[in-house]
Amino acid sequence: MITGAAWTVYILASGHHGTLYVGVTNDLSRRLEDHRTGRGSKFVSRYKVFRLVHVERFASPLEAIAREKQLKNWHRDWKVELIERDNLDWADLSGLILER
Repeated sequence: MITGAAWTVYILASGHHGTLYVGVTNDLSRRLEDHRTGRGSKFVSRYKVFRLVHVERFASPLEAIAREKQLKNWHRDWKVELIERDNLDWADLSGLILER
């Protein structure tokens, strides 16, 4: 389960092996809602990248931002491998988020 407010680095996908988006937030449920209602990234809206497929939690914003930048610089194959380490089927993990 993904609980409470902390800094989160997340990967969204348009589908299994689809378009990927890497983001960071301190309120994952709000950020997902923003993306899904068109208030988030234009990229996410344009390519319909709404499936939460990977989540990493951090205690500090500096750690989270550093990890986000690292993942954004990774090759796509590395991101796919990271996702499939814990989520082989690319299932939408957003149902595992618990409100604060």
